[in-house]
Amino acid sequence: MLHDSKKIYRVVLLSILLLATLLRLWSLGSGDTLSDEVLYSFRAIGMLDFDEAGDQTTPLEWLDPFIPSWTKYSFHDHPPLVFAVQHVFMRVFGETPFAFRLPSALLGIASVYLLYLIGKYLSGEQVGLIAAALLGVTVNHVVISRLGLQEAYVIFFLLLAVFLFFAAERNKKMYVWLGGAVGLALLTKYTTGVLIPIFLTYMLLFRRRDFCVRYVWIGAVLAALLFSPVLYYNLKLYQAVGHFDFQISYLVWQNPEVWSVQPGKEEFPTLAARAAAIFPNLLKFNSWIFLALFAGSSIAFIVSLAKHTKETLRRHTFLLITLFWLLIIIIGIIGPSMRFLAMLTPFLALGIAVTSRALHTPTRVGGVDSSARHRNWFEVVIAVFLLFEILYSSNSQILPYPKGPQLWTWSVVRYENYNWGYHELDEWMREKTDGRMPALAFEPKYHFIGEIHKKALAEAERAGKEPYPALFVYDKNIASIPQLWTLDRLQIYHAWPVIPADTYLTFLRDNGADYFERAGFKEIYYIFPTKNVPWKKTNLTDIGMKLEEGLTKDGLKPYTTLENKRNDETFRIYRRIVQL
Repeated sequence: MLHDSKKIYRVVLLSILLLATLLRLWSLGSGDTLSDEVLYSFRAIGMLDFDEAGDQTTPLEWLDPFIPSWTKYSFHDHPPLVFAVQHVFMRVFGETPFAFRLPSALLGIASVYLLYLIGKYLSGEQVGLIAAALLGVTVNHVVISRLGLQEAYVIFFLLLAVFLFFAAERNKKMYVWLGGAVGLALLTKYTTGVLIPIFLTYMLLFRRRDFCVRYVWIGAVLAALLFSPVLYYNLKLYQAVGHFDFQISYLVWQNPEVWSVQPGKEEFPTLAARAAAIFPNLLKFNSWIFLALFAGSSIAFIVSLAKHTKETLRRHTFLLITLFWLLIIIIGIIGPSMRFLAMLTPFLALGIAVTSRALHTPTRVGGVDSSARHRNWFEVVIAVFLLFEILYSSNSQILPYPKGPQLWTWSVVRYENYNWGYHELDEWMREKTDGRMPALAFEPKYHFIGEIHKKALAEAERAGKEPYPALFVYDKNIASIPQLWTLDRLQIYHAWPVIPADTYLTFLRDNGADYFERAGFKEIYYIFPTKNVPWKKTNLTDIGMKLEEGLTKDGLKPYTTLENKRNDETFRIYRRIVQL
């Protein structure tokens, strides 16, 4: 009988992992590159701390052309591990959204398995399976696993460290591995530092003797060694310019002039604003039924706490400590953005699963065992939730466009990679440039970009790519993030002549109407977004309209139009063949 139960559990676990895999890998490369995932993946291509951000410049720009070697040890705003992983994946699979999102998806699947192991350790096999099932299908974690953001890595290392922390209770040597996991977590993102107060609090309460275990200190030294490149980077940065990196300088109230604008931190400027936004943002970034299930579990926890205080606290202590410290850093420091609230999701799922254990505990009412009735009721609730959440997550991510009313049938997180039509522009640019090399390139502003251009052109020439004397001109109303991935990527890393319309018109005004013909360009492509895609929030419409009107007066008609997945016209592209 026991053997049959283990076999059933194994089949259920494999089914959960398979479902989690499908939700994370299905059509992973589709959807526009609209979020901060581009700010990481763009720099990961060449491990280059530069992304055209005028309000958040970097040491490479300040110190060019004499850039010291220490700048390679980290980035001005984040530790280097996520960039390094994405760099490797893009070297293997190409510079595509699929490639830079794939490690997030794989780590998301691994996180589901880790949560199973943690739940199993805390309260048994069934709790592990329930927690894994909840995390495997819930929309917040599905979305985080389908984006090239740091949070899929953060969640993976949080769960890995928690699992190793539990394992160290039985085998003290595991503290060394725990140190390695914490070091890698810190190399991923500073927010993983929350692990330190979580573990210290628990150890002070329940494992004080472990402070005398040498493996604890060996693990601590290993964590410090792994994190040392970032420490060295910040030391040298401070010596060079008088402040630390973007995140640490914010924490120690340095506020350097070069980063007077702090994107992401200005959304929640005060403690009150961060606290007030917690619940509304939880509702935006999770499904309502997941939150309802957690609310029901919280009520059950409070009732259980009143009736069985010691047992309930024993069962939930680690979870309570973890949620306490996560809320402290979210409310106190970083703010309740989607990516930060995502750190709560596995622990909310685990809380639901652990609380459910009480429903499987036999009780007697009037001499009758009521556990079977409770168990059947709970299993129905979980089954209904899983079915709903699978449909909800699929509607929010797998379908090209969601069906039904927002909130009730799909989540606003869909807009993190919505199919507006920038993906089709990316595909069109690849069609024009793949297998070719630029015949002409502009002189870059920075010396370090010039070196990248020389290398790219030399590699293209060695590969036998055909020189293509084309110029690409785009309306600057194109949204900044997709512009960075679709257009600036080609210009920075591959030396393609890609310029905004205002720069193009300035060249013509200062050098004559035939400047580009004299420079040697044979084809000029003009790219204009329609109102069916999001634009920059700027007052640049006149420039694009002026250029397109001029092309129309010259007798040019659109060379091609691009459409998104629902056949909306998204871009008009004109082509001018240059005749000398």
